[in-house]
Amino acid sequence: MKSLVPGVLRDEPQFARLFIGQSLSVLGDRVSFVAVPFAVLSVGGSASDVGLLAAAGLVPMLLFALVGGVWADRFPRHRIMLASDLVRFVVQGLAAVLLLTGVAEVRYLVPLMIVFGTADAFFMPAATGLMPLLVGADRLREANALRGFVQSASLVAGPVLAGGMVALAGPGGALAVDALTFAASAAFLARLTPRAVAPVTSSPSSGGSFLRELRAGWAQVRGRSWVWSGMVAISVYHVVVLPSVFVLGPVLADRQWGGAAGWSIVTAGFGIGSIVGDVCAYRLKVRRPMALAAAALAVGSCQAVIIGSGATVAVTAALEAVTGVAVSLFFVTWETALQTHIPEDALSRVSSYDYLLSTGLMPLGLALAGPVSASLGVRPTLYAMTVVAVPAALALLCVPGVRRLPAHASTAPGDTATLADRPPGAAELSAP
Repeated sequence: MKSLVPGVLRDEPQFARLFIGQSLSVLGDRVSFVAVPFAVLSVGGSASDVGLLAAAGLVPMLLFALVGGVWADRFPRHRIMLASDLVRFVVQGLAAVLLLTGVAEVRYLVPLMIVFGTADAFFMPAATGLMPLLVGADRLREANALRGFVQSASLVAGPVLAGGMVALAGPGGALAVDALTFAASAAFLARLTPRAVAPVTSSPSSGGSFLRELRAGWAQVRGRSWVWSGMVAISVYHVVVLPSVFVLGPVLADRQWGGAAGWSIVTAGFGIGSIVGDVCAYRLKVRRPMALAAAALAVGSCQAVIIGSGATVAVTAALEAVTGVAVSLFFVTWETALQTHIPEDALSRVSSYDYLLSTGLMPLGLALAGPVSASLGVRPTLYAMTVVAVPAALALLCVPGVRRLPAHASTAPGDTATLADRPPGAAELSAP
């Protein structure tokens, strides 16, 4: 039985606590993802109101991601995550009470979602920065793969559970369950004792310290070609590719696959592929991880053309499974590379720029996808998305820092760039 438990969970008890709590929370998030639109519709809201609520949860990332990154490098990261989980517990609990008592209105749900999204903006940079404080450097890839596995598995299981919960207890009951998962996650976070990291030297009250810390985080991004180029490619994926899944995919499915049933098969195919990708990431060891990540992102960026290809549901689902494998490989590799090569005291700030450019800008792509497809047509728009996104991913392979980035850290403390960013021969010239 012991052999069935992944080694990183047996050997890293602090990570095991985080993993259990986050697994419950992620599953609750997937339930909420399905329940929230039905909650809006149940109180008389329109499709536009559904979009408004989604935007209310995403826009705070634009406003607070960088603040969250600075705070997570300044204060204990697990405490920020704990506070964020408690806020989200209260928000989802209030939304559930409003729905269950029949007094909910869209005007009440929107501000709650804004608060929820703000808590997310603080949680995510802190979570990325916490991992190296819980897990040894040689187990980061395995830990990130396990976290990805839970997220991928919840893509398949979450909607099924949500459907049953909404049917039995209504959207309010489903959101109440999600609120409880945040409480459970907070309980596990409260028991964490992560390794200490050297704090940022400037105090929270010192004049201008926030901007100095923000600039220092940006210097970490700018000084590493593989980081800033990777962030650009990820932004293209979120702004150009994902709208094909969230906006245009369902539209095309309604026209050619009979609606939600066909689309659910396609999305399940992607979810199954993501699970396989996480298993591969757990076991796969490569010398040049970012080179593999760039190739994987190029494959994952083919989702738009696959959806618009006119293939049958079965063929589309099978091809989407391939892209699911690739997307999981990319994001596990990317997270691990950041946690391995970025100094611990700047990691959350660097990741906050990542979230700002990807998740924060995604609403722009979601907003433009409809009008552009109305002008060009759905299929031409999907093809154009692929023409933009795949070359952007492949362009990463033209960056020497991406091709040469090693699997393990190769810099001394205080360096602003890895050896992968130095010209050939620099390592030998700098050696004593």
